[in-house]
Amino acid sequence: MITPLKEKAERTHVLRKRESRRRMVWRNIDTYLLLVPGLLLLLLFKYIPMYGIVIAFQDYNIFDGISASEWVGLTQFRKLMHSAEFMQVFANTLLISIYKIVLLFPIPILIALLLNEIRFTAFKRTVQTIIYMPHFLSWVIISGLFMTILSPSDGLVNSVIQWFGGEPIKFFMDNSVFRSVVVFTAGWKEIGWNAIIFIAALAGIEQEQYEAASIDGASRLRQMWHISLPGLLPTIILMLILRLGIVLDAGTEQILTMYNPTVYESGDVIGTFVYRTGLGKMDYSFSTAVGLFNSVVGFILVVSGNWFSKRVLKRGIW
Repeated sequence: MITPLKEKAERTHVLRKRESRRRMVWRNIDTYLLLVPGLLLLLLFKYIPMYGIVIAFQDYNIFDGISASEWVGLTQFRKLMHSAEFMQVFANTLLISIYKIVLLFPIPILIALLLNEIRFTAFKRTVQTIIYMPHFLSWVIISGLFMTILSPSDGLVNSVIQWFGGEPIKFFMDNSVFRSVVVFTAGWKEIGWNAIIFIAALAGIEQEQYEAASIDGASRLRQMWHISLPGLLPTIILMLILRLGIVLDAGTEQILTMYNPTVYESGDVIGTFVYRTGLGKMDYSFSTAVGLFNSVVGFILVVSGNWFSKRVLKRGIW
C-alpha cells in the first residue's frame, strides 16, 4: 500500500526529473535548432510521400487522382504473386545481390587489412586515392567506358580474345555473361570507397595491442587475425546489415544504364521493372505494389540481420 508520504515523494521526483530535462533542453537549444532543417527535409521528402503507398491498394487512374481512384484491396499483390515476369525479376534481383555480397563484400575488408600493414605512408595514401576515385564517376560514364572496352567489334577485351583465336563475346547482349559484367563493374566502382570505412575502423584500434602481441612473438598474420579482424567485427556486421536492407535494390541505376531488351531475362531487377512498368506502361498501382513489397522485404531483412548480429556479438567469434 502506497502511503501519502511516499506518493508525494514520487511525485516530487517526477517533477524534478521533468524540470531537469527542461533545463537540459534550454541549455542545448542551439544544438536542437540545428536538427530542425534536417528533420524538415526528412518529413518533406521521406514521410509525406509515403501517403502515395495507398496507390498499391487502388486501381489508380492518373486523371482521377488518389482520392477518386477505385479501391481494390490486395488485388495488385495477388497479381504480383501470380506474375511469371515478376518471379523472374525477383530471382534476378536475388542472384545479383547475392553475387555482390558474396564476391564483393569481403574484398574491401581484405584491402583495408593489407593497407593497414603498409608502413610507407606516401605509398599507402597513393593507393587509397587511386582505388576510391572511380566512386566519383557516374554510372553513365562508367557504362560508356565499359561498353567501349567490351565492344564486340573494336573493344580492347574482344580484340585480345580474337588475337588468341577466340570468338568475340557480346558482353552486354549475352544473358550468360551480363550478370558477371554487372557484378564486376560494381566492384570496380565501389570496392575502394567501401574500404575507407574499414580503414577508418582499423585506425581506431589501440596500437598498444599490436605492440604487446609483437613482444609476445605474434607474427603479422596472427596480429591481423586476433587483433585487426575482431576490431573490425562491429563495423563488418553494421555494413552487412545495411547491405541486407538494400538487397532487393541490386543496383537499379547501374543496370538501367547498361541493359537492353536482349538481357531482360538475366538483368531485369525489381527497380528496373518498377521503372518500366510504372513509367513505360503507366501501370502505377502495380509498380507501387512491387515497390512496397521491396521495402517490406528490406525492412524484414534489416530487423533479422540486427537480431542475428546481436547473437553473434554476444557469443563472440574470435
